[in-house]
Amino acid sequence: MISSIMKWALAKVPRPLLIRLSYLVQWVAPVLFKGSKFIDPIDGRGYNRFFPYGYGPNQREDALCPGTNSLERHRLLWLYLKDYTNFLTEPQNLLHIAPEQCFYPIFKKQKNLSYTTADMESPIADLHFDLHNIPLEDNLYDVIFCNHVLEHVQDDHQCMKELLRVMKPGGWGIFQVPIDYNNKVTYEDSSITDPKEREIHFWQKDHVRLYGLDYPKRLEKAGFKVDIFDPKSDLGLIDYEKLRLNSSELIFIARK
Repeated sequence: MISSIMKWALAKVPRPLLIRLSYLVQWVAPVLFKGSKFIDPIDGRGYNRFFPYGYGPNQREDALCPGTNSLERHRLLWLYLKDYTNFLTEPQNLLHIAPEQCFYPIFKKQKNLSYTTADMESPIADLHFDLHNIPLEDNLYDVIFCNHVLEHVQDDHQCMKELLRVMKPGGWGIFQVPIDYNNKVTYEDSSITDPKEREIHFWQKDHVRLYGLDYPKRLEKAGFKVDIFDPKSDLGLIDYEKLRLNSSELIFIARK
């Protein structure tokens, strides 16, 4: 039943309203779903179930933590930020585009962060703009997060160059995207406009491309230097099932 409800909500409820409604679930979820089957490293709590998440045929079971709204990629990113960077301890001027709800309240409270959020329409964003033309000065931010955005934009190269422009020299960013690790090159076809066909080809109806193993090369073409964090070698022995992580996912750190 929960799978059906999630499919309906993702398909029918506008994103700004979905964000607001999810906060109601977050308040009660740690009590309603308290358990030991899964652990979310972001809040450190145990849950007896995670929710399914995904669109159409691409829905994944036990993907979304109901207490934080984190997905597999968020939990992996949190482990990286907490244990392998100084992000949570040193002063940082942070631009967070399309701010994730699992991170927003944490980053907002961090005294070391000067925190700015941005989005096209999110109700929790400070700024609203088109990523193709960021209305901000050059060299402003130490760190930029822009996760699961570039697969939506018309010209990802232009957006990458804009992210580079507003990043300080010596700064870094993480721009997670869906990647088909079985494809060497990014798949794009502008003739595919039908939402159902886009779900099949690009994994979501509002995606315009599906990245392949050439994703770091695309970042480099925009001017970034790219480091790779591989959880299989860098995280060591962890319980991927308990934390509900995707052991195949890589984190690409884009540096200026």
